[in-house]
Amino acid sequence: MIKISDDIEIADWELTESFVRASGPGGQNVNKVATAVELRFEAARSPNLPPAVKARLKRIAGRRWTKDGALILQVDETRSQARNREIARDRLAELITRALQAPKRRIPTKPTLGSKKRRLDAKARRGAVKSLRGKIDLD
Repeated sequence: MIKISDDIEIADWELTESFVRASGPGGQNVNKVATAVELRFEAARSPNLPPAVKARLKRIAGRRWTKDGALILQVDETRSQARNREIARDRLAELITRALQAPKRRIPTKPTLGSKKRRLDAKARRGAVKSLRGKIDLD
């Protein structure tokens, strides 16, 4: 069980871990031992996450979110299977923690008087430059 916050805990049945052979450091050991971990979290079916958190988690997860609503994390950073498991669980907890924080609502503001004047001055200057590009009258 992973404790995310006071009221959100991820049960073990929601997580599936599979171990595969990793690329990278490890020498000949990398060909023998499955140290990389693939952590699968059934986020869409999780009763512990509110719908708003699930929606934010889906946006944060990006390509790691599958069509059937699972979040897949792959970790092969270390040569130790146990350490890779810890890293994957920590990353999952971090992603869910980020999804828990609702984004601040943007309060639309009106442009200041100074910015309006600067915009109009720039337009007038640009218009003057363009008007001077016309054909020259010899009269």
